[in-house]
Amino acid sequence: RPDHIRKLVEKLGVHGGRLYFCYEAGPCGYGLHRQLIGLGHDCIVVAPSLIPVKAGDRVKTDRRDAVMLAKLHRAGELTAVWVPDAAHEAMRDLVRARATAVRVTGKARQHLQGFLLRHGRIYPGKKGWTKAYRRWLTTVRFEHPAQQIVLQDYIHAVTDAEARIERLTGQIADLLPSWSLAPVVEAIQAMRGVAFIVAVTVVAEVGDFHRFDNPRQLMAYLGLTPSEHSSGASVRRGGITKAGSGLARRVLIEGAWSYRMQARVSRKLHDRIENLPQAVRDIAWKGQLRMCRRYRHLVAAGKAKVVVTTAIAREMVGFIWAIARAVTAAPVENVAP
Repeated sequence: RPDHIRKLVEKLGVHGGRLYFCYEAGPCGYGLHRQLIGLGHDCIVVAPSLIPVKAGDRVKTDRRDAVMLAKLHRAGELTAVWVPDAAHEAMRDLVRARATAVRVTGKARQHLQGFLLRHGRIYPGKKGWTKAYRRWLTTVRFEHPAQQIVLQDYIHAVTDAEARIERLTGQIADLLPSWSLAPVVEAIQAMRGVAFIVAVTVVAEVGDFHRFDNPRQLMAYLGLTPSEHSSGASVRRGGITKAGSGLARRVLIEGAWSYRMQARVSRKLHDRIENLPQAVRDIAWKGQLRMCRRYRHLVAAGKAKVVVTTAIAREMVGFIWAIARAVTAAPVENVAP
């Protein structure tokens, strides 16, 4: 509780010295960090996966963990996570709420289709969830009233979930103009495969692009770099590390599929880039030419589709970084170290 934290700080800082706090990132958010900063002391939120651990230590208690964190913090061995300000955290929560609604919609559709398949009701068309498919759902009949009730309940669940997605998408669009990173969201939509939702998701998950000195750091932050376990003459590289935000990584890989087509400026892309600076448009076009060419080369080399799309997503991150840095002359104001 905030009053308990305040009493603890007053007790530890009785001599008037500056206190240095650290705690592991977890489900409790950044409220404790903001309170300690507001009291005039230093605080960092530590990335749990990057805390050095002794391989032979098999005893774990809260007290030992606290002592270990204090020693590592004093030695400068802890890696701090970026702490968003309250407005950025609110927008990130809204974007993640929409992503949750998308997952719920997928589950609701699976439940409905599984129920139909279980009872031998097969849609004769080629593609599901079109207008024709929804009209066909209204013609499905069961002999027992209970099964008809179940069918209608599943249909209502899908309808409600889809309405929730539309509602949250509209709220994101309404609140975007008041967000400090709105220019970055608009600018990176110059990239092919990065429409409104993908742009908002990436910016909300990444935050301040100026904290990355080069694109490789951003690629590593998003978990798109290959893992490696090499020693001596042995070099072994595996799949991507999958560190950082899985949501941002997923939307980037989905956007990478658009580069399987030849490079061009479609009508939708033209509408997105029409009011953007020429420098941003040039970066986006250069990236599209490069990634379309690389996609063809990787496919011709016989690479698996998942490898190809991951490589293209990694290239996308580099051009997104360049565009974001071009439209923001200075780092975003933040309380993070």
